Amino acid sequence: MSTPGRRGLLLAVAGVLLLCLNLVLPGPGSGEPKEAAGEGRDAGTADFRGSQCVREELSGTLMLAGSSSMERYVSALAEGFMERYPDVAVTVQFTGSGAGIAAVTEGMADIGISSRDLKEEERDRGAVEHLVGLDGIAVCANAACGVEGLTGEQLAGLYTGRIVGWAEPGGSDVPAVVIGREAGSGTRDAFEGVLGVEGLCVYDNELDSTGAVLARILSTPGAVGYVSLEAAQRVRDREREKGRPEIIILALDGTAPSPETVRDGRYPLCRSFFMVTKGETAFQPPLVHAWFEYVQSEEGRAIREITGIAGQ
Repeated sequence: MSTPGRRGLLLAVAGVLLLCLNLVLPGPGSGEPKEAAGEGRDAGTADFRGSQCVREELSGTLMLAGSSSMERYVSALAEGFMERYPDVAVTVQFTGSGAGIAAVTEGMADIGISSRDLKEEERDRGAVEHLVGLDGIAVCANAACGVEGLTGEQLAGLYTGRIVGWAEPGGSDVPAVVIGREAGSGTRDAFEGVLGVEGLCVYDNELDSTGAVLARILSTPGAVGYVSLEAAQRVRDREREKGRPEIIILALDGTAPSPETVRDGRYPLCRSFFMVTKGETAFQPPLVHAWFEYVQSEEGRAIREITGIAGQ
C-alpha cells in the first residue's frame, strides 16, 4: 500500500476511535456531580448540588422531630417533598423543640425543628441550627376579657401574677386565667425571654401543644395564652366563620401581629424558626441535603409564605 493510502487508513481509524470515546466518556452537563473532593459546595449552606440522576434516585426515610408551632409549615414541606421524591417517606413527630433537638443529637432523628435558639449544652453535643423563617408569638385571649390589646408591662403583669383580673387593663370584671406551654417548649422560652419574665411566670395551666393552648382559651372565659401567630389566625378565622368569635389576638403596645410587622420589627414578640442537624450541613447525607435544597427552593419559599411565616 502506498504511503498516502496508509496515512488515510490511519486517519480513518483514529476518527472512529475518537467517536467511540465521545460516546462512552461523560462530557460537560452529562449529570456527573461537580464535587470530586468537596469542590463546588459551600460547607456553610444546606444546598445539595448532586446530579439529576442522584436526585431522582433518592429513597429511604427522613425523620424530623420538634416544635409543634412549626407543624403546619413542616407538614406542608413534607407533603411537597414526598411528591417530588416518591420513594422517600418523611416522618415528623411534633414533640417540642427541646425533645426534637435531643432526638437529633442522640441519633434518633435526622433533622430537629425548633422555635428557639440552641442552648450552649446542645451546641456542645453537636447541634447546628439553620434559620428558616421568623414567626410572631400571638397573645390570645378569650373574648370575655373585654380588651383588644395590652402594653408590654400589662402583659408581664398578667404572667407574673401582679395583675389578676381583666378590669385593671381596662377590660371586663373577670379573673385572668394564665395559660402557658410546658417547660422545654421553644414558644415558652421565646415568650418569657422577649418579655423578660424568665422564671417569674405564675401559670394556672401549662399545656404541651399549641392546639391544647388554643382549645383552653376558647373554652375558658378570662383565659390568656401565647401561640404561633399562624395557628392563632387560623383558629380565630375558623371560629368567625362559624359565628363564634370566641378568641381575640391582642395587639401589643399598639401593634397587631402579622408577618409584615414581625418582619420589619414593629411587633416585638417574635422568634426564629430553625431546623437543626447534628454537625454542619457539608457532612449530612444526600436525603438531608435534598431536604434543605427543597426548603430553600421557590416551592419551599411559597409554602413558607402560605403558612404565614416571615422570610428571614
